[in-house]
Amino acid sequence: MLDKRLNQEVQNHKWIFAFLVCFAVIGGVLAIGQGYMIATIVDAVFLQGQGLQSTWGMLWLLLAVFIGRGTISYGNSRLSSRLATIVKGSIRERLLVKLSKTEPGQLFRHKTGQIISVMTDAIDHLDGYYSRYLPQLLQAAIIPPMILIVVFSFNIYSGLIMLVTAPLIPVFMVIIGNMADKKARQQMDSLVRFSGHFLDVLQGLATLKIFGRSKQQRQKIVEMSNNFRDTTMDVLKIAFLSALMLEILATISTAMIAVEVGLRLVYGHLTFHTAFFILLLAPELYLPLKNLGSSFHTGRNSIAAAEKVWDVLDESDVKPVWGESDFAVADEQWQRNKRPGAIAIENVSFSYMEHIPVLKNINLNINAGERIAIIGRSGSGKTTLLKVLLGLIPPSEGRILINDIPLSSFKEDVWRANVAYVSQEPYLFSGTVAENIAIGREDASTQDIMMAGQLAGVDRFVKELSRGYDTPVGEGGRGLSGGEKQRVALARAFLKQAPIVILDEPTAGLDVETEHFLQQAMETLCQQATVITVAHRLQTVMKADRIILLTDGEIAAIGNHEQLLGSSELYRQIVSVYRGDRL
Repeated sequence: MLDKRLNQEVQNHKWIFAFLVCFAVIGGVLAIGQGYMIATIVDAVFLQGQGLQSTWGMLWLLLAVFIGRGTISYGNSRLSSRLATIVKGSIRERLLVKLSKTEPGQLFRHKTGQIISVMTDAIDHLDGYYSRYLPQLLQAAIIPPMILIVVFSFNIYSGLIMLVTAPLIPVFMVIIGNMADKKARQQMDSLVRFSGHFLDVLQGLATLKIFGRSKQQRQKIVEMSNNFRDTTMDVLKIAFLSALMLEILATISTAMIAVEVGLRLVYGHLTFHTAFFILLLAPELYLPLKNLGSSFHTGRNSIAAAEKVWDVLDESDVKPVWGESDFAVADEQWQRNKRPGAIAIENVSFSYMEHIPVLKNINLNINAGERIAIIGRSGSGKTTLLKVLLGLIPPSEGRILINDIPLSSFKEDVWRANVAYVSQEPYLFSGTVAENIAIGREDASTQDIMMAGQLAGVDRFVKELSRGYDTPVGEGGRGLSGGEKQRVALARAFLKQAPIVILDEPTAGLDVETEHFLQQAMETLCQQATVITVAHRLQTVMKADRIILLTDGEIAAIGNHEQLLGSSELYRQIVSVYRGDRL
C-alpha cells in the first residue's frame, strides 16, 4: 500500500507530515465530539422535552465544531498539495540535473517525447500520492481506531461489529487494487510511448509528407491513441467497481450496526442517547476507509508513474571523472602558458559495450598551435575520439593530458571554458540571435556579441532582420538557413576565444559562397588555437599540419598530405574516391 521510495522523498519535510498527523487526530476528535453533541441535543429536545433555549450553548459549540472540521479539511488539503508541489519540484530538478549531465549518446536511447513525458506527465502523476493517497492513509490509520475506542466504551457489541467489518474494506481494496496495478502500469507505458511517438512524428512531419508516409503515421497515432484510451478505460472500470463495492460494504456494515443498536434499544439494553451516538459514529468510522479506497487507485497510478521516473534517475551513466580540488596550481600553469594548449593522448581505448572496442590504444601528441585533421571511413571512431577529447565520455583505458596536466584533474568548468566546439549541425535554442551567440560566454557584453557576430559573418544576415540581433529564433534555429546557423555557431566560438578548437567539418553541405566565407572565418578563428578537425573535404585535409587516419578505431597512419599519399595505400584509396572535393 505504501511506496518506500516515494515516502523517502518527504524525509526533508517531516514538519508537513507532522501537521497532517495532527490534523487527522484533531479531525477524529471533532468527528466524535460532533456526534456526541448532536445526540445530546436531539435527546434533550425530543425525548427529555427541553426547549431549544436550553441547548443554545451546545448549538453554538456544534457550529464551532462544523467550522473547525471545515478548517481542518482545508488545511489538510493545502498542506498535502504543498507537500506534493515541493516533492515534484525536487524530483523534477534532480531529473533535469541527471539529464543535463548525461552523455549525449546515452540520451539517444530514449525518444525525446518519452523523456518529456517523464519530465511532465509522469512527475505530475505523483501529485495524487502526496495530495490524496498519503493524507487519506493517515486519516484511515488514525480516525477509525479513535472511534472504535469510543464505541467500545459505550457498547461492546457495536464495537465488535465495527472491528470485524472495518478491515473488510481495506482488504477488499487491496484485492481489487492488485488487479488494477497491472492496468495502471500498462496505462503509463502507453502514455509514454504515445508521447514519444507523437513528438517524433511532429518533428519529422515535413519528411513524412515528402515521402508520402504521413497517412501511415496518422493511422499509427490513431492506433496508439486508441490503445491509451482503452487502457485508461480499463483502469477507470476497476476504479468504479472498487468504489461501488466499498460503498456497498460500508452501507451493509452500517446497517448491521443499526439493526444491532435498534434491537438493543427496543429491549431496553441501550439508552436513546447512546444508540443515536453510535449510529452517528458508524459513518464517520467507514468514511476514511471509503475515501482511502477511492484514492487507492490514484496512489497505484502514482507508483506506476514513479517507476518511470526511477528508471531514468537510476540509469547507469558513463561519466567522465573530473577533479575535486580547487586546481589553483593547474589554473596558474594554464594562465602562464600564453600559447594554445598542447594535447597528449596516451593509450586511449573506449568501448560503448563490453568486448566491442570503438577506439583501440590511441597514442598521439598534438603540439600547441598545431592543426590536426582526423579522417577515416564511417564507423572508424572519429566522432568517439572527439567526444573523448571534449570530455563528454571517459576513456575506458588510458588518459589525456592538457599542457602536461591530466584532463581528469581539471574542474569540468575549467576545461569547458578552454575548448570551443563547432559541429556540422549546431543547435540553436528558442530565443534571440544575440542570446544564442552569448552561449559562448556567460559574461559577454552586447559589444562582445556584436564583434563575434561580425567576425563570423552573422552581421551579414542580421542587418536584414527587422530587430537585428534581438530577432527571435525558433526552436532548433527555425527561421534561419543552414549557413546562418553555422555562422551563429562560429560566433559562439569567436566569443569564447578558447585556446583549443574542435571542429566537425561545419561547412559540410553548404553552398559554395557560404562555405568560402566560413572557411575564411575559421582561418581567423584558428590562428591562435590548437585545432582538431574531423575532415570530410580534401581542401581541409590538405591544409592540416598533420593528418590522422583512423580505421576500425586504430591509427592507421600519421603525416601530412604528401607524406600519406606516398606511404598509405588506404589514404590513396580514400583520396581517389572523393567526389565534389569531399572525402
